[in-house]
Amino acid sequence: MRRLGGLDPMFFYLETPTTHMQSAFVCIFDPSTAPENYSFARVRELLEQRLHLLPPFRRRLVEVPLGLDHPRWVEDPDFNLDNHLRPAVLASPGGESELAEFAATVLSKPLDRSRPPWEMYVIEGLQGSLIGSLTKVHHAAIDGVSGEELIVNLLDLSPEPAIVDPADPPWEPESVPSGLELMGGALVELCRRPAVTARAAWRTVRAGANLFGHVRRAGFSAMSLPLGAPRTSLGVPVGQERRVAFAQVGLDDVKSVSHAFGATVNDVILAMCSGALRHHLAALDEQPKASMMAIIPVSVRAEHERGTLGNRLSFMFVSLASSVEDPVQRLRAIGHAVQAAKAQEKAVRPDVVGSALVEVGMPALFAPAVGLASRFGMVGRVGPGNLIVSNIVGPPFPLYFAGARLMAAYPIGPITDGIGLNITVQSYLDSLYFGLMASPNTVRDVSKLAHGLTDALHELVKAAAVT
Repeated sequence: MRRLGGLDPMFFYLETPTTHMQSAFVCIFDPSTAPENYSFARVRELLEQRLHLLPPFRRRLVEVPLGLDHPRWVEDPDFNLDNHLRPAVLASPGGESELAEFAATVLSKPLDRSRPPWEMYVIEGLQGSLIGSLTKVHHAAIDGVSGEELIVNLLDLSPEPAIVDPADPPWEPESVPSGLELMGGALVELCRRPAVTARAAWRTVRAGANLFGHVRRAGFSAMSLPLGAPRTSLGVPVGQERRVAFAQVGLDDVKSVSHAFGATVNDVILAMCSGALRHHLAALDEQPKASMMAIIPVSVRAEHERGTLGNRLSFMFVSLASSVEDPVQRLRAIGHAVQAAKAQEKAVRPDVVGSALVEVGMPALFAPAVGLASRFGMVGRVGPGNLIVSNIVGPPFPLYFAGARLMAAYPIGPITDGIGLNITVQSYLDSLYFGLMASPNTVRDVSKLAHGLTDALHELVKAAAVT
C-alpha cells in the first residue's frame, strides 16, 4: 500500500464529471516487420509477460474514509488484464480523421476508479494495413516523462521481442485495507500535520523571498505569474465530450528555423502554437489585444529518479507573444519570455511549493473546492493561462511493439475548466508528433487548428530561407 504524495493527489482531486485527468498515447505501427503475423493474442501475451515492468497497471486507488488523508495505491486483488486491454476496429476508411474520432470517443469517458486506472486499445482497420494503439492512464499515476518510460517497457529495439525475465519475487496482490486500517494510517498522518504545515509555510515564505530577489535582479518585466491571461473561448467551462487532432512536422524544418534565428526547438514549437492560435481566434473575430499565455509543464525528474513513477513536474507561465504580428519577431519575443520564465522557475521552484501545499490541504475539502471553482468558472476568471503546451523528448531510433515497427506516436494531455486546449508534442526519429485535445465548447474544429501548426511552421521556414 502506497500513499499518494507530492503533486499526485492534485490530479486526483482536480477530476470532475467533465474534466478527466488522464494522459494518453496514440501510436501507429507497421505489422509487416513482425517475424510472425500480427495477432491480438500475441499483443496480449507480450503485455502479460511484461506487466511486472508496468507497476501502475496492477494498482488501484483506495480512498480514505471521511477524506482524512490522501488516497492509497493498492495492488489490486481482482486484477484482470481483459478489463483493460481491448481490441477495436476503426471506422472506414481508417484514416487520420477516423483515428482522431476514435481517440476522442475513448477520451470522453473517465477511467473506472474501482480498477487500476488505465486502458489500452489495439486498433485494426487503419489504412495501409497498419495497426494502432491507444493507451490512457490516470495522471495521478504518471506524468509525460514517466508515461513515456512506462510505454517504452513494452517496446523493443528490434522486430524480435526481447526475452524478459519474470518478476522476482512473483507479483502478489494485496488485500484491500479496511476502513479502520485506512483511518488508522490517516490518524498517523494527522499527527504529522503540524510539522508538515510548518514546512509548507517555510517553503512558501522562502519561495516568496526568492521571487522578490529574482524581481529585484531582473526587473518586474521578467516576472511571470499565473494571473491575468486574456479571456478567450479557450477559457469557457469544458463539457464531457472531447475533440482530438494530430499533426506531424519534420524535425529538420524546426531545427533549420531554430538555427536561423538563434532559438531553441521548444521556442519554435511555442511559436507554431502562437501562430496557429492567432489564425484560429482571428477567424472567430476574438483575437485578444494582450498576448496569450501558455502553461508549460517542466520535468524536474533527476537522473537518479529515472524509472520512478508519479509526477515530478514544475510549471512555467510563458507569454506566446500572440499580439506580435511578424512571425520572426514573435519567435524572438517568445525566446525572451521562455528565458525569463526559466530563471523564475529555478528561483521559486513552484513544484516544491505546490507539493507542500497539497500535503497540508485536507482531502475532504479538495473535492468541494474544485466543484465550486468549476461551477463559478474561477480558473477562467483568474486566468493562469490559455492553454497547456507540453514537449516530450522521444528516442531518435526506431522502436517495435510485438515485432511491429512504431511509425508515429502522438501524446495527448488533459484539459480542464478554464484551460480548454492541450497541445502535447513528442519527438520520434526525424519528426515531431503533436496531439491536440479540446472540448467542443472551446475549439469547434480542432483539426483546423492542427493544420494551423504546420502553416505556422511553413511561415517560419520561409522567413529562415530569406535570412
